[in-house]
Amino acid sequence: MLLSPAQKSAATWGAVALALALLMWLLAPVLTPFVTAAVLAYALTPLVNRLDAAWGGRLPRLLAVLAVELVFLLTLLGFLLLVAPILVKELPLLREHIPQLLERFVAWLQPMLAQLGIEASLDLASLKPMILNYLNANYEEALLPLLSSIKIGGSVALAVLGNLVLIPLALFFLLLDWKDFVGRSLDLVPPRLRPGFDSFAKEADAVLGQYLRGQFLVMLILAVYYSVGLSLFGLDLALPIGVFTGLAIFVPYIGFGLGLLLAAMAGFLQFQLAGTVLLMLLLVYGLGQLIESLLLTPRLVGERIGLHPLAVIFVLLAFGQLFGFVGVLVALPTSAVLLVAIRRLRTHYLKSGFYLS
Repeated sequence: MLLSPAQKSAATWGAVALALALLMWLLAPVLTPFVTAAVLAYALTPLVNRLDAAWGGRLPRLLAVLAVELVFLLTLLGFLLLVAPILVKELPLLREHIPQLLERFVAWLQPMLAQLGIEASLDLASLKPMILNYLNANYEEALLPLLSSIKIGGSVALAVLGNLVLIPLALFFLLLDWKDFVGRSLDLVPPRLRPGFDSFAKEADAVLGQYLRGQFLVMLILAVYYSVGLSLFGLDLALPIGVFTGLAIFVPYIGFGLGLLLAAMAGFLQFQLAGTVLLMLLLVYGLGQLIESLLLTPRLVGERIGLHPLAVIFVLLAFGQLFGFVGVLVALPTSAVLLVAIRRLRTHYLKSGFYLS
């Protein structure tokens, strides 16, 4: 059976996509720093171009790249410094106060169960020693698997240190020569396919760019909102938890859940009344979820983009399962490309004789 030109083109690009997926799966550990740098370069290149254009081309692109990358690295370092107090302060306190938190939780839960006619009895006298023994156990036992993995030729430690050096270096060269890399990649596309490929790439880039810009604005607004909201309740770690929650919103539902968990942990450790913590979580996080879902995301991200949160979660999990960390990095760009492809396939199907017959 002879294939039409459109079918041949679809088969060719399908074969190329499968080959690239297989290559990425085989070389995932090696590709991790380069894919990370490529994703970052895609997101930061518009900033470099704007900075270069703002000076009318008088500023060497080298200086523009250095400025943008330095600001990005300082921003990332600042985010890590904001999150660090949560781990440094709260985890030791949590280890010390878990028995007291358990007593308060049981004292709050049993009357509620009694009102519902449920008889429940928790033997804290025997449960507390078990928890204390577990928490006070020698940390060396918990660190043994980690230490043993690091000792395997030092591969894990060397990989981490290597990536810390290689990713900024690869990002620098990609930002510096991004146009050349893109141009050389486009030269591989056959001339007869360039019009369709350019149209497809432009639409996918527009979808992904609009999604990223909208999500960035949503993240900034929610970081300010959660920080201010938690501060009004007097939470000591309002700023780091609020900023973390706002920025973690990038991963739908999962980021919100982690921020809620951190705020609940910090609240129960600081406040004596469980009602205060529950009121804080209900007002700040409940209202924040409504604002995000009903106001910010529809207006700033736009429902017309079509990247549903559930689809984003599925793509992140699926690509992470198949390709590891590299898959997580390319999940969002791939979802934009797949979205455009599905739209075009649907339009082609609705116009086809098979559908109309």
